[in-house]
Amino acid sequence: MHESTQASALIEGLTLVSLIGDKGYDNDGFRVQLAEAEIDAVIPPLGSRTAAIAYDENAYGLRHRIECFINKIKHYRRIATRYEKTACSFFSMLCLAAAMIWLR
Repeated sequence: MHESTQASALIEGLTLVSLIGDKGYDNDGFRVQLAEAEIDAVIPPLGSRTAAIAYDENAYGLRHRIECFINKIKHYRRIATRYEKTACSFFSMLCLAAAMIWLR
C-alpha cells in the first residue's frame, strides 16, 4: 500500500502552513483535504494530468536537498541503526555526522 493512502491520517491534528510531497501524493482527494484545511500543497502534478497545477518549485527544490542530506547521513552506521538510547545523544551524533559531511 502506498503512503499517500495514509497521508490524510498522518496530518490530522497538525498545524501546517504547507506540505511538501512528491508526485506520488498528487491525487484530487488529498489536494481537496489540504485545501479545506488551508494548507498550501507543494506537490508537483503527475504527467498524466491534463491541466497543469501550480506549485512552489523553489520549496520543492529544497525538499530534494534535504533528501540528499538524509541519504548522506545514512552512510554513518551509528545514525542509520539508531544505536543511541536518548534523544540528546542521538542529536549529538547527528550533529557530528552533519559536521563530517560539511567538512568533505
